[in-house]
Amino acid sequence: MVQLTPQALAHAEADASLGRLAITKQFQGDLVGTSHGEMLSARTSVEISAGYVAIERVTGALHGRQGSFVLPHSGTVDRGTQQLAISVVPDSGTGDLAGLVGTMTLDIADGVHAYDLAYTLPDAA
Repeated sequence: MVQLTPQALAHAEADASLGRLAITKQFQGDLVGTSHGEMLSARTSVEISAGYVAIERVTGALHGRQGSFVLPHSGTVDRGTQQLAISVVPDSGTGDLAGLVGTMTLDIADGVHAYDLAYTLPDAA
């Protein structure tokens, strides 16, 4: 589940093509948990071109290991062709997820977001 809630921009009068959204997500599968974050977006005069950056903190369990970590996003859509980079912030893992390293991919089909986290974790002590 992904919920995006529009928020006020610091300088909304400067450019109507810019947007800010609060992010709330629920993850199910190997990663069970929630995330909260912020997204900044830019639309263009070409309806199928845009860009966004976001950052979110994920809290939950990854294969039973409890903790949290931070994911920054950088995405563009160039006339319908998407390019997206999501990775774990180095040293952002807490609890059992300390030392987490990885990247995340996103597939959106029929409005449903599916995430795949490729990661490594240090061996449990």
